Amino acid sequence: MTDNNRQLAVFDLDGTLADTAHRQCFLERKPRDWDAFFAAATNDPPLAEGVALALRQAQECEVVYLTGRPERCRKDTVAWLAAQGLPDGRIWMRRNDDRRPARRTKLEILRGLARHREVRVLVDDDELVCEDAERAGFTVVRARWAVTSAALKVAQEREGRT
Repeated sequence: MTDNNRQLAVFDLDGTLADTAHRQCFLERKPRDWDAFFAAATNDPPLAEGVALALRQAQECEVVYLTGRPERCRKDTVAWLAAQGLPDGRIWMRRNDDRRPARRTKLEILRGLARHREVRVLVDDDELVCEDAERAGFTVVRARWAVTSAALKVAQEREGRT
């Protein structure tokens, strides 16, 4: 099977592969400090459960990454993934000015991916993303191995920032 017809395993980053607990404090401030929040992502510890799942999926699938992080974080994100020994894969990121809820942006990208390749699984920690993806017919693994603050949940859904 060539890379062009392997199934896709789609992984979220924050809260799925990357532990954001140390930087969630930047979202609890008024106003939220988005620059500091994203700058601190380079120091995220990996989440062992998510990393192990990505490595297992890479044995049979092409791994791609679907994140709510803005495009301006690409260089740091690529470096972080490589430093964790995660599989190379295309990274789908939010446009810098895109403030739609994560569940809308991610479902749009998933549907686009599915037009060209079979998506075996989506792995994400955002319940709303997972629910919408399941309703759309995707197989979902809920990443429930990290602690997410209420501020981060609001940021994902209402502020369209991650």
